[in-house]
Amino acid sequence: MKGRERMAKSNVKVAVQKFGNFLSSMVMPNISAFIAWGLITALFIPTGFLPNESLAKMVDPMVHYLLPLLIGYTGGKLVHDQRGAVVGAIATMGVIVGEPNVPMFLGAMIMGPLGGYVIKKFDQWIEGKVKAGFEMLVNNFSAGILGGILAILAFLGIGPAVKVLTAWLVSGVDWLVGAGLLPLTSIIIEPAKILFLNNAINHGVLSPIGIEQAKEAGKSVLFLLEANPGPGIGVLLAYCFFGKGTAKRSAPGAAIIQFFGGIHEIYFPYILMKPMLFFAVILGGISGVFTLVLLGGGLFAPASPGSILAIAAVTPHSAGAYIANFAGVIVAGVVSFIVSALILKTGKQTEENIEDAARKMQEMKGKKSSVADVFASQPGEFPENVQKIVFACDAGMGSSAMGASLLRKKVKEAGLNLSVTNTAISNLPADAQIVVTQEELTPRAQNKLPNAFHISVDNFLSSPEYDRLIDRLKGNGKDDLQEIVEDAEDAVPGADDHENDLLLEENVFLNQSFANKEEAIRFAGNALYKAGYVKESYIDAMIARDQITSTFMGNDVAIPHGTEEAKKDVLKSGFTVIQVPNGVDFDGNNVRLIFGIAGKDGTHLEILSGIAVTCSEMDNIEKMVAAKSAKEIIAILNDKE
Repeated sequence: MKGRERMAKSNVKVAVQKFGNFLSSMVMPNISAFIAWGLITALFIPTGFLPNESLAKMVDPMVHYLLPLLIGYTGGKLVHDQRGAVVGAIATMGVIVGEPNVPMFLGAMIMGPLGGYVIKKFDQWIEGKVKAGFEMLVNNFSAGILGGILAILAFLGIGPAVKVLTAWLVSGVDWLVGAGLLPLTSIIIEPAKILFLNNAINHGVLSPIGIEQAKEAGKSVLFLLEANPGPGIGVLLAYCFFGKGTAKRSAPGAAIIQFFGGIHEIYFPYILMKPMLFFAVILGGISGVFTLVLLGGGLFAPASPGSILAIAAVTPHSAGAYIANFAGVIVAGVVSFIVSALILKTGKQTEENIEDAARKMQEMKGKKSSVADVFASQPGEFPENVQKIVFACDAGMGSSAMGASLLRKKVKEAGLNLSVTNTAISNLPADAQIVVTQEELTPRAQNKLPNAFHISVDNFLSSPEYDRLIDRLKGNGKDDLQEIVEDAEDAVPGADDHENDLLLEENVFLNQSFANKEEAIRFAGNALYKAGYVKESYIDAMIARDQITSTFMGNDVAIPHGTEEAKKDVLKSGFTVIQVPNGVDFDGNNVRLIFGIAGKDGTHLEILSGIAVTCSEMDNIEKMVAAKSAKEIIAILNDKE
């Protein structure tokens, strides 16, 4: 029962993460357009730096038409690429024209994705039903007709509803300001952005409402609720003086990146090392917002990234505004520093592990962090006279086998005489000189084998790290290099005897579609179970394996397989191929080919080698995605030479 409750909470958290990230993903790519509008406003309106009646005519059309259309276009593109973007923009035009006096940012965030979703479902419905030669006609008219219908619906219904909702939200903010409660929003905002909603609250919720306020009042304090660098710089400065170990050594560099570069995410691991520091950023945030409200601070456009330089650039043209905004940052920083210093000085004095905290941050955010690599341990010196390279993954039978096959092929082509093998991280041999792992697993491999040279890759099928490694190996190689010691055929005795049983036509599934990756993985697991390759318990092990680290391999390919502990549930080696023409999301990556893997006693490595080589070429991927029969896919995979 407790396990189900934990899973339910995890699912809710993932859903909130995805929704928040989706909202911010509609706004963030267009932040430069918001800044352009803000600068034109600050320069050319009657109270601006350089009042100009003619140039000021751009202000209203940009905020009413350009910015919402960009959001709607981006929202549609996120759902269904270019066709979704076009229909999303058409649908957004309906809410814009329906309420011309209200900037329809929230309306665009509804109609853009809705337009993309509608055309995506239509395309799925007609797939394979359109006569040859009529594709362009159907595509153009379907997008135009559906976009027009959605625009009319938006004009008549969505626009007025969004206008009312926007008015409520703005009134709610005004009420919070009037009641002196706006500073208390930091109790929610500061922990939420650290735990898993960085950027989502700011660009998904606060920025659209802030634009409404800025249009009427010339500025909005909402742009500074999350973007204020004060709370973060206070924590980092406290670590500079009172931290220990790697945390103290790395804090000065992190402070520069956070305050001047605006990358707030870099201070999150420091707080996760000592959760009591949540109080520091919350109190700092409350103090900063209180100061901003008291002095009348605010920006005329979003500050993205949240750098002090970006804040200065979008501060209204008046000495009072600069004083208010800078005071809000300074007060937040001072309060955060004092509280952080007290916590660090009075808390237990231990050597903080900043790397573990950075990994924990990535896990909570549900995606790769843009700054976690800053804290990664540096690898050792590149070894001389390399003889052994080991690919490692969690179970040692899926992604590592494919990566090793590709690198083994490159090593052989380069004429290098060395061994390339694969294994589970827990079984890394002590004599491995170079260890290659998926980037999320590298810290575990470093802990297991700290003296080896470690290489991280994010795409096992086409990583540029392979070619870089080959170049370095050639520089360190001997003159009398011979052929590679081991090839896949040697590594898997008797593999040819089993190859015909590994992939059967009935285990190739064409034209599948899935709502999410878990549904796709379960489909693959059920196929393996029904084919007699695994026990039914192996299916849950496949889900668990993907939760440890994504089984996305790059090149639109995923290879879900069980955990190392689940090897006992494998009855015989085999795999299934699932074609997903419209793709399914694997942690932000579009996957169109899924290889469900079950391996026993190493007999699957031969076929995995062929899959790796085949899937390293995007031309082969496109051929398999377009294949009309199982025989076509099997033929492409068998042509691995």
